[in-house]
Amino acid sequence: MARLTLNFPDDQYCYSTQLTVRVTDINGANHLGNDSMISMISEARARFLFEFGIEETSADGVGIIVTDLATTYRAEAHARDQLLFEVGVMDFNPYGGDITFRITRPADGTLVAMAKSGFVFFNYQLSKVVPMPAAFSAKFPKVNWLG
Repeated sequence: MARLTLNFPDDQYCYSTQLTVRVTDINGANHLGNDSMISMISEARARFLFEFGIEETSADGVGIIVTDLATTYRAEAHARDQLLFEVGVMDFNPYGGDITFRITRPADGTLVAMAKSGFVFFNYQLSKVVPMPAAFSAKFPKVNWLG
């Protein structure tokens, strides 16, 4: 079976935040569990959106919905490790794009994981995908567009 490879340009990250691996994030193999990494990626995404003034769901019912998530692990992380989540956006299309993550351990410079989260804009009142608001894309003028 082919393995997933995630590589993103170094210059596309526009936000970073640190999260600490909690004891409750550790699995039976004594390292950061997949489920906890997904939760940490979601927290980093929420912080990124908040920093750029983007509501996950606005008053008119339009919000962001995650369509997919791909993660590749490069190294283990352990309880109390500080992890740096660098976040960027890329590959916009008329309805959404990708939020990318590079997760490192600054203490030793180790690359822990790479991730990509696809998203679209969704009107929760109408239950349908809607075009990306111009106000969102205007916040990221350097992002390449697909389709």
